[in-house]
Amino acid sequence: MRNYHTHTTRCRHAFGKDRDYVNKAIKAGITELGFSDHAPMLFPVDNYYSTYRMFPEDVPDYVNSINLLREEYKDKIKIHLGYEIEYLPDIIDKTIAYLKKYGYEYLILGQHFTDNEYEPHSHYCGIPSNNAQAFDKYIEQALDGLKTGMFLYIAHPDLFNYTGPDEVYTEKMTYFCQEIKKLDYPVEFNLLGYAQKRNYPDKRFWEIVSKVGNDVIIGFDAHSPEVFQNKKIYNDAKKYLSNLGIIPLEKLEIGEQKER
Repeated sequence: MRNYHTHTTRCRHAFGKDRDYVNKAIKAGITELGFSDHAPMLFPVDNYYSTYRMFPEDVPDYVNSINLLREEYKDKIKIHLGYEIEYLPDIIDKTIAYLKKYGYEYLILGQHFTDNEYEPHSHYCGIPSNNAQAFDKYIEQALDGLKTGMFLYIAHPDLFNYTGPDEVYTEKMTYFCQEIKKLDYPVEFNLLGYAQKRNYPDKRFWEIVSKVGNDVIIGFDAHSPEVFQNKKIYNDAKKYLSNLGIIPLEKLEIGEQKER
């Protein structure tokens, strides 16, 4: 069992010490653990600080902590250093340049906002909405991010909480899944949303994934070390996918992402 979606307290909405995540993962039988905390974004507004992601000044401590744990536990578990990051077009290049100074192994795309988060018209995609234009914006912005080739996979691709007609949802998400498949990215079945009965995983989306034939990876989206002990949720998720004819990938190759 492997997990590439793990957060830390630095994002300000996760709990537990970095070491505790590692120890609980080992006890759960996880052989490969990727830390991918919410990356800081270098917002151009001096007084704007997101309260649910790392601050830029948190990066050195994060990198140092994960690297030390990787060395200490190298005989027990394989540990990777990464980030979950937004594709915010105005600031992504500057942000990536900053993160590269400290080093990382991979990025996963977690698109929570349309446009740029700090802008008044930006839309948080988890809020219920029947706005088809915002839905289109989410899809196109996520695809623009994936086209950069920077990412390992896309997290909770069904986050957008569209409350309009089912036929519109099906049309737009079919296009989304088809384009993701063309770009050769896995889509994540998100265990945090599954366990907490959020609007994602969305049954409509996963029926589309089954028809389109996307590659699928299960992500714990761990915000506390204890989630690794909940094997029932993991097994239930595999059964859910199996009932749709989906066999999730067992592992991903870190470092294989490339310009596409």
